[in-house]
Amino acid sequence: MSSTDRLKGYLPGYYAEIVEMNELLEAEGPEFDLLGSRVEELLHQAYPEYATWALDRFENELHIVVDAGKPIDQRRSVIISKMRGYGKVSGDMIKNVAQAYDGGTVAVAVVPAEYRIIITFVDTLGIPPNLDDLKQALEDLKPAHMALEYKYRYLLLREVQAMTLNQLQQRKLTDFAPFLDT
Repeated sequence: MSSTDRLKGYLPGYYAEIVEMNELLEAEGPEFDLLGSRVEELLHQAYPEYATWALDRFENELHIVVDAGKPIDQRRSVIISKMRGYGKVSGDMIKNVAQAYDGGTVAVAVVPAEYRIIITFVDTLGIPPNLDDLKQALEDLKPAHMALEYKYRYLLLREVQAMTLNQLQQRKLTDFAPFLDT
């Protein structure tokens, strides 16, 4: 229902016969529609998951180096992970931050005896596109004495054998083997 119809519904029935009132409502209705969409857009800018033109404000507030050349989804993931990364560092926090970058399932194993944190990308094939930003975020987050280790998933031979030729042709080369990553 448009704002014009809504405005007409608020008025007593006898206003429907007044031409000037109908013209006024026809002129003001679209203005209210535009106002509503602008308010909704402004509200979206308050949340990094939906923000577009306000991303640089989040980046400045969180002391993130602004790189306008990056795709919006990568800029959002940096912001979201930085926001998730406050507080006491734990395996769950590291997992939460890593998943903000990757968008898929990430397994985190903390091996205190070896001073290592192992991050395994479960759903993502090959090296994630935003890996450098993720590495930097986790370096800033983790305790200084712990080392980070990353494990990537590639297609297994049994998975490749089960694919049709068309399915194989749809895959990127980097899904098949680590030496094909650039």
